Amino acid sequence: MAELSLIEALRAGIDEAMAADERVFVFGEDVGKRGGVFRVTEGLQDKYGPWRIIDSPLAEGVIVGAAIGAAVNGMRPIAEIQFADFIWPAMNQIVSEAARMCYRSNGEWNVPMVVRAPYGGGIHGAIYHSQSVEAFFAHVPGLKVVVPSTPYDVKGMIKSAIADPDPVMFFEHK
Repeated sequence: MAELSLIEALRAGIDEAMAADERVFVFGEDVGKRGGVFRVTEGLQDKYGPWRIIDSPLAEGVIVGAAIGAAVNGMRPIAEIQFADFIWPAMNQIVSEAARMCYRSNGEWNVPMVVRAPYGGGIHGAIYHSQSVEAFFAHVPGLKVVVPSTPYDVKGMIKSAIADPDPVMFFEHK
């Protein structure tokens, strides 16, 4: 079995999901040419094209809102927020829209999307780059929260999250 870092395992899981299902795409700041702030999507835009690895504006609410729209229209978006610390502008979209869509539609609509965000400390980022926000989302009906701790868990859980019919908050440690 190959030894992978957490980032390599995450990239491999996303890559496998994208290869298996053309509805899967990644949308977020700098995910295309730069490969994301932690290089999780490095090389994937070259492999899948700019229509599946899409650079977004610096607007977390737009990233999540657009992903919700895509999800309810049959796509499987992975919305990347650069740091969990910056997820707050997307809070209304996540809690009021994505999490409640199934209940609001009496089970007729699902939001099969993943919101990925690196969390925690360890990179000397001080107060605005070291937060752990997963507990806030764990209390929201309609959301699933995933916080894997090993590369093995990361790869399997990202693939499961992408395949899930409901919104999944996926927090990977920096």
